Amino acid sequence: MNTTNKKTKVKQPEEPVVYDNVVTAILIDGGFYRVRANSCIGSKLPQERADELEAYCKKHLVETIYGAKHNHKLYRIFYYDCPPSKKAVYNPITKQNDELSKTMSYQWTEEFFKALKEKRKFALRLGELSDNNVGYFLGPAKTKAILSGKLKLEDVTENDLQLSMMQKGVDMRIGLDIASLAYKKEVNQIVLISGDSDFVPAAKLARREGIDFILDPLGANVKDNLFEHIDGLNTKDGRFLKKKK
Repeated sequence: MNTTNKKTKVKQPEEPVVYDNVVTAILIDGGFYRVRANSCIGSKLPQERADELEAYCKKHLVETIYGAKHNHKLYRIFYYDCPPSKKAVYNPITKQNDELSKTMSYQWTEEFFKALKEKRKFALRLGELSDNNVGYFLGPAKTKAILSGKLKLEDVTENDLQLSMMQKGVDMRIGLDIASLAYKKEVNQIVLISGDSDFVPAAKLARREGIDFILDPLGANVKDNLFEHIDGLNTKDGRFLKKKK
């Protein structure tokens, strides 16, 4: 009598599939982020805002697609912004020059940038402010009120003034870095935190090079023509989604 020994295979419990071969670069339009975070979450101390941004970016390194968990590797976080202006700006209400370098806003921004520079995997890409375009102006609502006679010119206060500044070189740096990352095949995925549609050409280039391009507008509305040039729209904090721009 022949006896055949059969080995019984023990089925191992299934585990979530973990993908750790995706390398992600996160690019942040800093001016947009600071305004949006202040509006949706509220003002914070510079170090607290920097910690908050770091924690938020790391949420983009975990995805669940069709029930499978994806853990991405962080290549680097690129933060794009402009240093605060030191210019003395004429104030039409007080009839004096305001030293912007002595304002709370200037000090906050300097401390915020310092906190980001000290964080691992953060790279600051700073453009410039056009000093020729720095000045106070009345917003559209106040201007309309004056023209319609609802607001008298002598009743305009400092609180009605808005400070206008024009950035130089920020958009260019973002576009160049997207192109460089795509051509050098240094990453598989790019996450862009921005509400601007000016990056469509760079997004199209990255996708042609096989890069998974994700846009995070922090809950703000985006133009319809942008959807066909990205691979996904993803905001990672519900507080941003509650307040559309």
